[in-house]
Amino acid sequence: MEISARNSIKGTVKKIVPGTVNTEVTLEIAPGVELVSIITKSSAEKLGLTEGKEAYAVIKSSDVIVAVD
Repeated sequence: MEISARNSIKGTVKKIVPGTVNTEVTLEIAPGVELVSIITKSSAEKLGLTEGKEAYAVIKSSDVIVAVD
């Protein structure tokens, strides 16, 4: 797999919550460290996502928001 995004994080699918249009996917990227993404239901089906399957979170840096108190 070759992609132009610089930030890809390998993880294991921990939880899948399908909805009518979108699916919430939780990846465990390290013990106790989770990353959650909302993708289309059709994309989740096309990728064959199931709990325990390895997958990558690909993050485009222009879409990451950082905040502080």
